[in-house]
Amino acid sequence: MKKKLLALLLAAVMTASLCALPAGAAAKRTDRFSDLSDSQSILAAESLRLLGIMDGYGDGTFRPGAQLNRAQFCKMVICATQKENEMGQYRTVTVYPDVKPSHWAAGYINMAAKGKNIISGYPDGKFYPDRVVTLGQAVTILLRLLDYKDEHVGGVWPNSYLSAAAKIGLTENLSTANPNAPLTRAQAAQMFVNLLRADCREGASFLSTTGVELKEDVVLVSSSATGPDGKDTALQTASGQLYQIADGKTSNGCFNGLKGTLLMKNGKVVSFLPDAKGSNKTVVVSKLSALQITDTTGSKYALANDTSVFYNSKEQSWSEVYTWLNPGTSLTLYLGAAGNVEYIFVGGGSTASEAVIVYKKGSTDNFKTLTGGASGYTIYKNGVQATAADMRPYDVATYSSATNSIRVCDVRLTGYYESCKPNPKEPTSITVFGQEFPVLTTAQATLATFRPGDQMTLLLTEDNQIAGAVKPDTSGAGANAVGIVKSISSSSAEVELLCGITIKGGVSFGSSDDMDMIEKRVQQMQNQLVRVTSQGKNMLGLVRLGGGVSGALDIEARKLGSVSLAANVRVFEHTSDGVRATSLEELSGGSIPAARIGYARTNWRGQVDILVLGGVNDGTTIYGRTSVTMQGDDDKITYYMEVVSSAGRVGPFVLRYDIPGGVYVAAVVDASGTNFASLQRLNKLEEVPNTAWSGQAAVTVGGQTYTVPGDVQCYNRGTNTWVSLDEAHAYADEANMYESEGVIRIIEVNH
Repeated sequence: MKKKLLALLLAAVMTASLCALPAGAAAKRTDRFSDLSDSQSILAAESLRLLGIMDGYGDGTFRPGAQLNRAQFCKMVICATQKENEMGQYRTVTVYPDVKPSHWAAGYINMAAKGKNIISGYPDGKFYPDRVVTLGQAVTILLRLLDYKDEHVGGVWPNSYLSAAAKIGLTENLSTANPNAPLTRAQAAQMFVNLLRADCREGASFLSTTGVELKEDVVLVSSSATGPDGKDTALQTASGQLYQIADGKTSNGCFNGLKGTLLMKNGKVVSFLPDAKGSNKTVVVSKLSALQITDTTGSKYALANDTSVFYNSKEQSWSEVYTWLNPGTSLTLYLGAAGNVEYIFVGGGSTASEAVIVYKKGSTDNFKTLTGGASGYTIYKNGVQATAADMRPYDVATYSSATNSIRVCDVRLTGYYESCKPNPKEPTSITVFGQEFPVLTTAQATLATFRPGDQMTLLLTEDNQIAGAVKPDTSGAGANAVGIVKSISSSSAEVELLCGITIKGGVSFGSSDDMDMIEKRVQQMQNQLVRVTSQGKNMLGLVRLGGGVSGALDIEARKLGSVSLAANVRVFEHTSDGVRATSLEELSGGSIPAARIGYARTNWRGQVDILVLGGVNDGTTIYGRTSVTMQGDDDKITYYMEVVSSAGRVGPFVLRYDIPGGVYVAAVVDASGTNFASLQRLNKLEEVPNTAWSGQAAVTVGGQTYTVPGDVQCYNRGTNTWVSLDEAHAYADEANMYESEGVIRIIEVNH
């Protein structure tokens, strides 16, 4: 009796639609469905559309709430098996009296019933192709497709089947509270995606039975790459490989930035299946190391140094990339089921394929053209969560479907148009300052008005593509690119911009007759933070940063004077080798006096987003202990001075300063390298107890908190040796400390 009842119920189990229209009816396929907004449904619908299991309607909708009938569901099932080429023998026969060979779904229905034995007709011998299918019935059919039979499931229908389906993930992300409710198109889309991820009863994956080839663990960066046919019909992976999409189809970009499996047939892509496990998360970096990322909320993420990273349009390892990233950088992390980082995108999680330029303050006009109508997106500007009110003219917006976020960037670079590919009318790349920038197709209209040799201001996306260009004198679109001078000579320089690219160009320091002055200025620029301007054709103008917001830095309150620090504030510190990136976390708690603030820039919100600690000097500062020697006889004695540090000795130079030996100083060597340009005693803090320390990065004396660099020099006067900070701290309960500009430069122990 149970089997008869089950057969009757199974007979009522058929309904779904590939096209939502009968075969032969005209339907315009759309790449983006206007009525889908949640990312889960968007991804499921796109996977099935490419695979030929499910499509939309001619008006561009998906109609997720529409119910499916038995004929439509049969078509979905057969398309999922990728065995449509076997339907010929089933099209011209009559298995059910109400499904004649002329019926649009006859081949699908007959193959499902007789070829696959996964569905039956009703006791009266009819099939009733237009009746709806319920959730419970659909689950039962798909379990049959996976080779589950009554004896494998047991129990009472539909509960036993629903229980079995849940165990293998077939009902993942679906509510099964009402198994007798008609199955909707949205539910069917999710169920079939679950089917593609499922295993058959004997253990083989369902996909392995379909004859498709699988390329697993790939990360897509473009769904509209140019394929061998010269059209935007290819997928590009982070590793740089291109795969042509079958049947001349194109993808809508919702997979960009996702990790998953390519489904291949005859050397072409038939679909992409995103990974089901894990999650993605966009964070703003506070601190980086080879094995850990700490974000601005204090959350920590473990990773391996060979974790793959998509950075500057190519895939690299974390060990190659992380030293180039600064605190304040936005990362999209792909987390495994255990919470470990499996893949990283620097930025929003995908390579942009189109952009919108903001022309009015507070405007988000056309943002929905980027999302394909999707709502509920989050806006990030320069990596920080933002609102429409934060939009400014000439901001550039792109969309990351991987995280359903609008990514806004305000980086602008002015330079001279050097060259392009393939031509100025439709450039796909443009070279400025020796850097080749990819051009978005949405930017070609504005770029077509420029020609090589013209000066232009580039409007860049978050991933350093050109979204547009304007004339350099355009109001509100001034150049604002900032970077660190990595190499410089009297005639050329190379600057690593904070947005992650490197530019090159000529420099000019004036008349070649004054070589001493030129050499000194070259030395002043090396490894310094600069604003980049355009001084002439292929000529860099470099301006060292200084000034800006004034006031003491309250680290705990995240304020500089009365001005708040941005969530993505980038902090730099002057060292003997130039500026180096640091973080508020490294500075620890307390405050830093205004005298030690070298530069502070504010962003669109009036918050500090770049902060430079330490004064700007004209040479290389050396911190160490003086040593005075003399040469000659009673008639003529010459005194020489050296500065001794843990790195070695500088000098001896003829003594020109009234400073004895054995004191701690900040010394600057002049441009000629033959003497000290300046020599100043460091301020002494006497007998500072170990209890004054706040961790290893700060110490408080007399109510003033001083920063202690991780590489601070330590001298044991009792043994006359330079030692590590840990050794100095363990050697004595107190120490003398020597500081300048609020930073402890040398620690001395002698007890």
